[in-house]
Amino acid sequence: MRKTSVIALVAGMVAGLAGLGLMPRQPRLTAQTTGDADLAAAARAAVADPAGYRGLAVALIDGGRIRTAGLGDRDRAGNPVRPDTPFEIGSVPKVLTGMLLAHQVSVGAVSPDDTLGATWPAITGGAREVTLVELASHRAGLPRIVLSSVTDWARTIWANYAAGNPYAGQDVDRVRAAANDQTPGDGRGDVHYSNLGMALLGQALAADAGAGYPELLHRELLTPLGMTATIQVTKADALPADRAEGARGGGRTPDPWIGTGYAAAGLGYWSTVEDLARLVAATAAGTAPGADARDPRFDDTDGTRIGYGWLTTRYGDREITWHNGATGGFHSYVGFDRATGRGVVVLGNTDMGVEPIGLRLLGVPRDSAGSATPGHPTWIGVGIALLFTFIGGLSLLGTALRGAPDRLSVLSGAVWAVVYPALGHQLGDWSAVPGWVWPLGLAASGAGLALAGYRWRRLPVNAAPRRWSRVAATTGSLAVAATLTAALLS
Repeated sequence: MRKTSVIALVAGMVAGLAGLGLMPRQPRLTAQTTGDADLAAAARAAVADPAGYRGLAVALIDGGRIRTAGLGDRDRAGNPVRPDTPFEIGSVPKVLTGMLLAHQVSVGAVSPDDTLGATWPAITGGAREVTLVELASHRAGLPRIVLSSVTDWARTIWANYAAGNPYAGQDVDRVRAAANDQTPGDGRGDVHYSNLGMALLGQALAADAGAGYPELLHRELLTPLGMTATIQVTKADALPADRAEGARGGGRTPDPWIGTGYAAAGLGYWSTVEDLARLVAATAAGTAPGADARDPRFDDTDGTRIGYGWLTTRYGDREITWHNGATGGFHSYVGFDRATGRGVVVLGNTDMGVEPIGLRLLGVPRDSAGSATPGHPTWIGVGIALLFTFIGGLSLLGTALRGAPDRLSVLSGAVWAVVYPALGHQLGDWSAVPGWVWPLGLAASGAGLALAGYRWRRLPVNAAPRRWSRVAATTGSLAVAATLTAALLS
């Protein structure tokens, strides 16, 4: 065997073995249990596959009694989930915003048919003509969110796949400006889920009341319901203590979703199953402020209708009123059966959906409850995992075997042989691709780096006919690699 082949083989084996200790590991629900043991057992039985979950907090409301339990780990250190563990709850507060509208209507502060512009005069564009009830039922013809520039698009796409905060910088002024640039589309009157619309509804109600949205919500709903653990976080240093730590499919901890403009759509809200159980129990019983927001008023899809924020879906002979939520590393579900008064809350600290668990606890058969899915399209994450894991190492290995033209080419290839696997590790969907695939890519990178290093001394620095072009290409390549590395580490 040629000496170069031996060097490449040994280096590849060493890199691959080292990669086994670093390979991405999908979270998995552990056996830890706190709280009500029977409820914990029922929740565990409702989990079709523990892979993809790390920890769950559950509450069951039945016959006026609230039971709570924690399953698995709240963080990578293995601390247990408890019933009082705070979770990021995503879009669940949309039902609170809908209930806030219903409550403000009941006290005569606003009318459902009031326009956005009349309630919040700062809105001066075409969106000012939509009504509060259209906003509450996602029928205002507004987009899900507004991305007003190429930079916004790039930042949001990167945040979604790099576990960042896609709503960074979206304060109340940005939301107001976005609304002033919008004209309701042809879909007005039909249900089209809109974070922007719900955010505008909450901010408009707050402006009409002369308060900030969090203050109005606490005064009118959270305080009367005794929901003292439900908070809106606007700064990273204000995150709740002993909180659950979110996770992506490959185990990466995402950034919390923090901001003020989309607060009424759920951005930045944290809560516990104990707190949300109070909300579900009082709403199901009709005693919560604005409880009639639960009443279905408009058709959404076959089998589903919508009220003010709350959705109602038929599963066979059962009608479940519900809402869910998702952020970069958390999922949430609240729901109840009005006919029986039975309700449920399920909170999870990964990007795996928890809706089927909640439905099973409400008595919906498994085949009707569906199955849990990751938060992003699987095929994209699979493609990223496979492509980025192997492309850098195989490319450098091919260059070294063919005979690299010069050191600048080797330098660029060597950097990418490291950066590409790092991107694959952090951005890939390792819930669908086995984690042991990643060390194989690292083995290819190790072999390529060793072979390129062996031949380094014999290569000229720059062999390009136009030397400036090689320098420019190498400099640009290294700059992109450095930028992506910094973004991964930030």
